[in-house]
Amino acid sequence: MSKEVRAVDWTGSGLTLIDQTQLPHRTVTMHVQDVDALVDAIQRLVVRGAPAIGAAGAYGVALALLQGRREGWSDDEIRAAVARVRDARPTAVNLMVCVDRVAHRLPEGLDAVLAEAAAVQREDIEANHAMGRHGADWLLERTGLDRPLRILTHCNTGALATAGWGTALGVIRELHARGRLEVVYADETRPLLQGSRLTAWELAQEGIPHYIQVDGAAAGTVLRGHVDAAIVGADRIAANGDTANKVGTVGVALACADAGVPFLVAAPTTTVDLATATGDDITIELRAEDEVLEWAGVRTAPAASRGHNPAFDVTPGRLITALVTEHGVLEVSAGQLPGDRAA
Repeated sequence: MSKEVRAVDWTGSGLTLIDQTQLPHRTVTMHVQDVDALVDAIQRLVVRGAPAIGAAGAYGVALALLQGRREGWSDDEIRAAVARVRDARPTAVNLMVCVDRVAHRLPEGLDAVLAEAAAVQREDIEANHAMGRHGADWLLERTGLDRPLRILTHCNTGALATAGWGTALGVIRELHARGRLEVVYADETRPLLQGSRLTAWELAQEGIPHYIQVDGAAAGTVLRGHVDAAIVGADRIAANGDTANKVGTVGVALACADAGVPFLVAAPTTTVDLATATGDDITIELRAEDEVLEWAGVRTAPAASRGHNPAFDVTPGRLITALVTEHGVLEVSAGQLPGDRAA
C-alpha cells in the first residue's frame, strides 16, 4: 500500500476508526468520543481483529477518563466505564490485556494513560513486522521450494485487524516483498464475509494475486494440492497451544494435517493466555441468528428454523504446525508450547 492503513488512531480528543462494515465499497471514518460509541463499534465489528480491538480498548481507557471529566464521574464510575470497554467482546484476549495494562496507569492521569496506549499501538506494529520476517523465513526453509509459494488464509489479519501491517497477512506481505509469493487463496469467512470484503481489499491494494473462495471450498483446495501452506491469525491461544480463531479455521487445519501441508498461526504474545489451560476454557462468542437465517435483510431459511452462529472455533494445538510470534517460531504440534521461552 502506498499509505499504511491505520484502523485505529487517536486524534487528541477521541478515536478515529475505519468503519470496516462499509468496506470494500466505501471508506468511511468513524469518530468516537465516548464509551458507549466505542463499545458499540467493537460489538458491531466497525473495528475488529484481536490486536486492533486491543489498541482501541487501550485508547478506550483515555476515552473513559475524558468523558468522566466532562460529565463529573467519580473514580468508580470511570472504572466501571473502562470495564464495559474491556468486556465488549468475550473471545479475544488482547482487548482485556490491553485495557488492563493501560488502566493500571489511571491514577497517574491522562498523559500517562495516553502514553501507555500509544506504546500498545507502537509495540503491536513492531511485533507484526517481526512476525512477518520470522514466518517468511520459517516457511521458506520448511517448504524448501525454489518457487514462489501458494498460501491459503482465513479471515482478515492485515493492517485492518491490527495496529498496522498485520499478523498472518503480515507474513504474506513479507513473502510478497521478497518475490516469494505466487498467489493467495482467501476464504470469504463468516460472519460478515471478512475475507472477501477486507482481506481481498488489502491484497488488491498491495497488487497481490489472489482468489476468493467460499469457506466450504478451503479443505478441497488444500487436499487437491493447490496450496503450500495455510496461515491464520488468532483471538486467544491457550497454554497448551489450542487456538481460537474465526469460525471455519479448524476445518482448514484438519485438511492441512491430512495433506501434510504446514498450518501456521501468526499472533503477538498478547494473544497468548497462559491462564487459559486449554481451548475448552475459551468462551466462544455467539452472534445473532439472523446472520445465518437472512441475506441482506430477507429471510432465506424456513420460519421454524433456528440459527447456530458461533463467531469462532478452536483448533487443537496438535493440528498447529507452528505458532509465529514477534519472538520467533514455536513448532506446537511437535511439543513446543506457548509457555516456552521462545513465545
